[in-house]
Amino acid sequence: MTPSRNRLITFSVAAAALVAGCGGGSPLDNAETVQNPKATGGRKLSFIYFQKCIQPLLVTRITSAGGTNRCADSGCHDTVAGTGGALRVVPAVTDVDLSDPANTPDVIRQSDMYKNFYSTQGVTVIGAPSQSRLFQKPLLLNTLHGGGQIFDSQADPNAQLIAYWINHPMPESQDEFSTAGNALLDPNTGECLR
Repeated sequence: MTPSRNRLITFSVAAAALVAGCGGGSPLDNAETVQNPKATGGRKLSFIYFQKCIQPLLVTRITSAGGTNRCADSGCHDTVAGTGGALRVVPAVTDVDLSDPANTPDVIRQSDMYKNFYSTQGVTVIGAPSQSRLFQKPLLLNTLHGGGQIFDSQADPNAQLIAYWINHPMPESQDEFSTAGNALLDPNTGECLR
């Protein structure tokens, strides 16, 4: 046997032993540390709140944790040149006028704003911010983030916006465009609740 073939066989046997030593069972089993959130019954997150409160966090430079960062930068989560995992952000988007009757759900779903909204769903566990990559990564909570730490702590107002959004989905049987999302905004000022 050649030395390289011998190393390949040794590596394969070691890898198989390592996998077998990981607790056995199927590799499709859930890890024991996963804590599934309460059932959300197919509930949706609010598009209204996303557009007003979360989207600005993705495209605005945030100075904290010792640096200035923007999720939508190329090399980070930019939809064209980004290298940052599942979250993809179209940097230059226009708000969708939700009061315009021409902006039906089908029309909104074709917008770049909705693409950003949809992308955040892939890194969010409804009702569980601490298990959502959208919340974990910028805080470096038990996960690595190539962009480093974005928010100083969970008390950071921006982190609180993300947590609030994840914890307040639309009522059952209502879609992401439900006017119930208006309840997530201050009724007097229109500011984002957190």
